[in-house]
Amino acid sequence: MKKLNWIFGLVLVGLWACDPEETPTPVVPGQEVKKAIVDVMREWYFWNLELPTSIDIAQYGSNEDLLNAIIFKPLDRFSYLTTQEAFNNSFVGRNAGHGFGFAFTAEERLFVSFVFREAPAGKDGWERGWEIIEINGKPIASYKTSSGGYDFQLGPSDPGVSNTFTFRLPDGTTTTRTNVKAEYQSNSVLDRRVFEEGGKKVGYWAYQSFRATAGLSPTRSQEVQNSMEYFQNQGINELIIDLRYNGGGSVAVAEQILNYLIQVSNTGKVMYTNKLNSLKFSLNETENFNKIGNLNLNRVIFITSRGSASASELIINSLDPYMEVVLIGDNTFGKPVGSFPLSRYSRTLETNNVELVPITFAIANSQGKAEYFEGFPANFRVGDSPEFNWGDPRDLRLAAALQYIQDGGVSGRWANTYYKPVWEMIDAFKGLEQEFPAY
Repeated sequence: MKKLNWIFGLVLVGLWACDPEETPTPVVPGQEVKKAIVDVMREWYFWNLELPTSIDIAQYGSNEDLLNAIIFKPLDRFSYLTTQEAFNNSFVGRNAGHGFGFAFTAEERLFVSFVFREAPAGKDGWERGWEIIEINGKPIASYKTSSGGYDFQLGPSDPGVSNTFTFRLPDGTTTTRTNVKAEYQSNSVLDRRVFEEGGKKVGYWAYQSFRATAGLSPTRSQEVQNSMEYFQNQGINELIIDLRYNGGGSVAVAEQILNYLIQVSNTGKVMYTNKLNSLKFSLNETENFNKIGNLNLNRVIFITSRGSASASELIINSLDPYMEVVLIGDNTFGKPVGSFPLSRYSRTLETNNVELVPITFAIANSQGKAEYFEGFPANFRVGDSPEFNWGDPRDLRLAAALQYIQDGGVSGRWANTYYKPVWEMIDAFKGLEQEFPAY
């Protein structure tokens, strides 16, 4: 059997015939795509035994309505539909939009949290730490919804859509910029640098998404390779990985990172195992570590938030049995399951450009830990501080991580900064966009 490239979603290698045991859903004229969705879900969905035994596809107004009605609601917050092009583009960083993220302070002040270099926002010089005080001439508070979230009404991510933003800059001045959405190539690495702390060289790596570099085989990221070689050349003793805005992505890239981080002594040991539904039991796999490079780390400090999901949590879970793993910031999102796209198993979905990406497998570390739907708890809860740019020692979570490396603990003054944001960027998106959240 060919090795499967598992994702929180990446393309699966291989092809298997559909042979569901359930009575096939009747074909209704004009409802062929909905029938295909149900048939493929019965075969591949991880919780396929929880699907309704009888589904009247004609009662649902859209494919999305159908999928939302039949998924296993107690646990599934993740299955989605998209197009094949959108799916493939997202996993290699081909985006459209302004190209930035946001985060709130405890006082509900809104800041730019990250910017992609080649996106319209990046080319206009936007930076993390700029406060957004107006959008299209309206104050931020006016966009608050009755549910406590925000709807900034920025329109679709289509090239040519424009919005006007007024910022307060770190020096106290203001500037108003009109920015036009466009297609761009996103970068996953937001910052990398080395600090000297207590006689140690501490690497700091802000990593936004697990995206592969288009055209590389096997699937991997050139950005990851460049970063890890940089840290190797710098001779770091410790590493802080900042995943606070990382919603997930490619498991193949997560494996690449894990193989850089693991110790040589643990090469060949179990990285993770997966489990499909009972119809696909023969496709279950175990992935083992295969050390890359010469980093020699005894621990990794992770900066996390509720926006740290999916492949971010896979990294944490897979390393935990083999080294000290410390989480600083907030609890992670809670996604111990993954997906791969299923249009290739249905001619109807493929010809209608419908990409079905439901949950298809669960994943566990070498100790069998696989149930973390509530997320991983932070060892030290510390508030976010998006008003400071990357690498600024005033960044609360970064400062706490550096203190932990130096002193072996985090002082109460950092814990006193903790707050639970009323709304986070991951809340603004669903489906594929939640995996790679950006405006």
